[in-house]
Amino acid sequence: MRLNVDVAVIGGGVIGSAITYYLAKAGVKVVLLERRDICSGTSGACDQAVSMQTKNPGLVLEMALKSVQMYRHLSAELDYDLEFDQCGGMIPIENEQQLTIMKIFVEQQKNIGLDVSILDIGAARKIQPALGPKLVASTFSPMDGRVSPLRVAFGFAQAAARQGAIIKTRTEVRGIDIKAGRIRSVVTDQGIVNTNLAVDAGGVWAPRIGELAGISIPILPRRGQILVTEAVPGYIRGEIWSARYIVAKHHIEWVRQEDPVGAELGVGLSVSETAYGNLLIGGTREFAGYDTSTTPEALQAIVRHLLNIFPGCKDIHIIRTFAGLRPYTPDGMPILGPVEGIEGFVIAAGHEGDGVALAPVTGSMIAEYIAKGTLFPEISELGLQRFNQRAEMVASGSDEIG
Repeated sequence: MRLNVDVAVIGGGVIGSAITYYLAKAGVKVVLLERRDICSGTSGACDQAVSMQTKNPGLVLEMALKSVQMYRHLSAELDYDLEFDQCGGMIPIENEQQLTIMKIFVEQQKNIGLDVSILDIGAARKIQPALGPKLVASTFSPMDGRVSPLRVAFGFAQAAARQGAIIKTRTEVRGIDIKAGRIRSVVTDQGIVNTNLAVDAGGVWAPRIGELAGISIPILPRRGQILVTEAVPGYIRGEIWSARYIVAKHHIEWVRQEDPVGAELGVGLSVSETAYGNLLIGGTREFAGYDTSTTPEALQAIVRHLLNIFPGCKDIHIIRTFAGLRPYTPDGMPILGPVEGIEGFVIAAGHEGDGVALAPVTGSMIAEYIAKGTLFPEISELGLQRFNQRAEMVASGSDEIG
């Protein structure tokens, strides 16, 4: 194989597939390089949430709001059913401590533009009858949704191919040729791709691609374990997340007091019903390297938390479990845009649990930056250089960064 293209996108998950589609749609000659198959990594081992409520108020929430608007018409645009459903979502609140934090969090989200409110437990049970009796309140937003990550990745990839993109699976990137500070080609186990621009959309493997270009990318794999139940259509209405995870960002000591094992494993409950009625119940946020096995300790911690919120789930059978890796960054936000010092190297990775929700907006922004030079605020603020700036400020005695 020897190809001549304008852009090589490395990584065939939801992010890489989205970028490839929007580049091809813009008339850019692009190849997608994936070492296994489309959606064979993180995107194929996660839940289906297009969540707004779980996003911290700020840039990522703003991106998510744009993305959910895109999802509303994306099935028609791609001519591929993505199973998108803007079904709404709730975050049940277990105690007064959580309620105090969630009131502040919700007000900040409202200021960004999210339609979200806090309901008393009586009103919450009218929407979600299965909620347990010990809860004190719940948030609700009609803007949350769900989508099939597998169908998103394959939908983008197939639509990209129809627009002229070259899709190369079972093709592993082995090297990146750089001369005079500029990308010249991408070397794969199937041959050479001549190009002046490479996009690292490798997710948890993005640092390995970066190493080939002499770049250190601060992304670590974070394991998320998930349980799947038998089909119980209609038991859960909309998407469900845990207030405990949000509270942990502010007062981890409260969570450790309630559930020290769950806190250590990063348990942050999410519950979602698939199109076939099965429940997806997650998850954990563990630093376990590239290990994708499941563990009894973690699965038990997830179930304990689940039964606090939905005690009736004790009668529902679990049929399987699985784990996937989430690309974690130190500040919890993705890395987007060009890399200083290497012309033609662009990163689009580090979305952790937000990749599915942010795929359309990430893909369109990165493609427009490449095709037209549009430097969106998200790209300016979420570049790799922010970590170097932070390190410099810490070294100089200041830990503040705008």
